[in-house]
Amino acid sequence: MPFSLIPDRLYDRYTDLTSQRLRELDVRLLLCDLDYTLAPRSVEKPDDTLRTWLDDCKKAGITVMILSNNRSTRRVETFCGELGIQYVGHAGKPSPRGYRQAMEQAGEKPEHTAMLGDKLLTDVLGAKRAGVLALMVEPLGGPVGAWNHVLHALQRPFKQIARRRCLKL
Repeated sequence: MPFSLIPDRLYDRYTDLTSQRLRELDVRLLLCDLDYTLAPRSVEKPDDTLRTWLDDCKKAGITVMILSNNRSTRRVETFCGELGIQYVGHAGKPSPRGYRQAMEQAGEKPEHTAMLGDKLLTDVLGAKRAGVLALMVEPLGGPVGAWNHVLHALQRPFKQIARRRCLKL
């Protein structure tokens, strides 16, 4: 299994990743982390910006699913229920198990799948291990708590490498 902590692409926030760009990347299934990727953890319900972005993806033929390590299924179930999208909870990222489960549910192959998340050690590493495109965003709401500040500081060098690589594309 591949081991890499360098995302394939970086974005400031999920809305910077348009359905047109996803189609250019030949993505048909977009797996998304929930907390700090699509909404700060403190936000209980999806906002209109997220709903519009998801509608745009759907119109472009892109299936969006949540792939979450959340210990409580209540938050993920509630959030996804409000949006009418599927999810894989207790995904065990960075294990490829949850990625494979989501692809099987959606009937999609790794070469047409991408993972969008805010953490290298779960989202990006898991995507690489599962053989899917690894897309990364800055955390919505910023890092919360001492551990997340440390974690995001440790991610900076890997994100810098990704930025340099993306400039060459």
